[in-house]
Amino acid sequence: MNSLPPEYLDIHLVAQSFDRVAPTYEQWARVQKTVEDDLLERLDWIKMEPQQILDVGAGIGRLSDALSNKYHQAQVYAIDISIKMLQTVPQSLPSSRFSNQHRVCADAAYLPIADESIDLLVSNLMLQWCNDIHAVFAEFARVLKPDGALFFTTFGPDTLSELRQCWAKVDNARHVNLFADMHDLGDALLPAGLKNPVMDVDWLQFTYSDAKQLMKELKAIGAHNLTAGRPRSLMGKNKFKAMLAAYEQYRSPEGGLPATYEVIYGHALGKQSIELLAPDSGIVAIPIDRIGRRNNDNNG
Repeated sequence: MNSLPPEYLDIHLVAQSFDRVAPTYEQWARVQKTVEDDLLERLDWIKMEPQQILDVGAGIGRLSDALSNKYHQAQVYAIDISIKMLQTVPQSLPSSRFSNQHRVCADAAYLPIADESIDLLVSNLMLQWCNDIHAVFAEFARVLKPDGALFFTTFGPDTLSELRQCWAKVDNARHVNLFADMHDLGDALLPAGLKNPVMDVDWLQFTYSDAKQLMKELKAIGAHNLTAGRPRSLMGKNKFKAMLAAYEQYRSPEGGLPATYEVIYGHALGKQSIELLAPDSGIVAIPIDRIGRRNNDNNG
């Protein structure tokens, strides 16, 4: 009998999943690229010239490369749990890595980084693969310098809501990973020792020709369901066809099927404050103590 909670992620399976997709990951990761570009723009909110940068959940290193370009004088440490992802060179950098980059295979909950050594810590769409967010934030706080800054993104509960609801009409099994609520993430920042945490959220919607295309993309980036509560037996064709048919209710007049992604953005500072510039993009930044919890549960 499996005593693990249904939302538990086997970290070894996660690493193996990303190892398998590493060679072709970049061509499918359009959601990750979009959020990554938004994260990079937010770095302009801080007045600092970091010397030591840590990218946790670096994957194939597209964000690490951008950070090397943005901060030429900085040493960039790219950490990921998948060794194959770290060894894969993005097509945008076909020849060699930046000389100021250091790539390390490690778990975000056990960072091989010295205390108070990092000026800027970034993490793009990695936290949803962590079982203990408190442990991860504690590690972030440990390695961050007192005057350092943390910027991260992750997915919220509305992510893939259409797919989750369609599977719920077929059976009671968990077919989609769980995603933490913004309030829960915010609650975990302060106890970790991070200062002035601020959260905001945005929704992205991508269009697919059919639900099969969406599921193919999720599998191609290693983002299929790896929770302990996932179905263990082979799925019958009838169930799969029923899910595909249920998804058709979302088809737009233009002919496409949507997939929604709730993207949570967070930033926090080390023990000493640095000046944080007010965003001029129209995005509303919400202090932790003003975030309200959801009244409805879309986790299915």
